[in-house]
Amino acid sequence: MLIAQITDCHIGFFRSDVGGANTQRLRSALGRLRDGPNRPDLLLLSGDLTEFGDAASYARLAEMLADLPYPVHLMVGNHDDRAALRATFPGTPLEQGFVQYVLRLPGLRLIALDTLEPGRHGGAFCAARAKWLSEQLDADPATPVVIAMHHPPFVSGLDWLDGAEDAPWIARFTEAIAGRPQVRAIIAGHLHRTIHTSIAGVPLTVCPSTAPTVALNLTPIDPERPDGRAMIVDEPAAFALHRWQDDRLISHFESLAAGQPWAALASYDAGMQELVRQNAREQRD
Repeated sequence: MLIAQITDCHIGFFRSDVGGANTQRLRSALGRLRDGPNRPDLLLLSGDLTEFGDAASYARLAEMLADLPYPVHLMVGNHDDRAALRATFPGTPLEQGFVQYVLRLPGLRLIALDTLEPGRHGGAFCAARAKWLSEQLDADPATPVVIAMHHPPFVSGLDWLDGAEDAPWIARFTEAIAGRPQVRAIIAGHLHRTIHTSIAGVPLTVCPSTAPTVALNLTPIDPERPDGRAMIVDEPAAFALHRWQDDRLISHFESLAAGQPWAALASYDAGMQELVRQNAREQRD
């Protein structure tokens, strides 16, 4: 099972720019997934699909997703609007007013959570959402689970994007998954960088964005003293490929240069064949 994850597209950053940079960066990622060697079984778009949650941006997204040959599942982030998203994508599930659902896949359940609270930049996970998650986990404790959420429930060190370590929403989420060994992995977005950690003993991976990247600066930031630091940088668009195999999730990441795959510096020809043969022999030893 190969699950592609694209996150933080931020379509419509410049409201009047129909073919803007974020649109082109997303098109590059979608094209690579459609035409490249690693065609996924499904694509998960894990929030911040648009910049302003407006109907025109969701319509543009729908046009870009229309010709993909595999299922696409949408999630919400802090830049999204639930009603506008569902007006364009009416098949998107809604549970108790939240865009959250369970995908039953071969040997795996993928649980998509809604961490949006309108007007708030950071994450939210209220008592109702925590109860829903607990119920889903209790309903089938034998099947492995991967949880997907937009906001990662930890403090990353990217100070201007982080919440508090003791935030109530993080505590609710941690309590909901604690002691449930069927939760094998968590995947998230929001931070626009590839980041790995764990929470409650569960591996957690943050997917990089297709929109421009958050600069890697782990020094504290003073809300009252702008210091001129870079905050968003023009690193390549990127996405994740999560491979579920042998009861575990293995995550790969691919970046795109100038809208194209990276130039090949070595290809599988006679010159590389012996290395391939050697590795195949070692696998059998």
